[in-house]
Amino acid sequence: MFGTTISFDEIFTLKNILIYLLVINLIGFYMMWSDKRKAKWGKWRIPEQTLFIVTALGGGIGTIAGMYTFRHKTKKLKFTIGLPAILILEIILAIYLKYII
Repeated sequence: MFGTTISFDEIFTLKNILIYLLVINLIGFYMMWSDKRKAKWGKWRIPEQTLFIVTALGGGIGTIAGMYTFRHKTKKLKFTIGLPAILILEIILAIYLKYII
């Protein structure tokens, strides 16, 4: 059980990466929906920092889609500029890691 080792290539397969990206983007989309709903009802809110962290962890498409689908945080410049900027930087990094290294 503990004697076997798993290599980096076995963990970071294309399938596992795609599953991770799907899940983190669904989480980001859900968080935007949930925060909008909580804002309407005057309940405890999801911290803005948490929304940015989920975006930085690969959930940019989900958080941006949720932001515009639910019209949530669309008047805040740090979200309308920040979330897409994070997503673009992640895409550039992924291309760099794939083709340069």
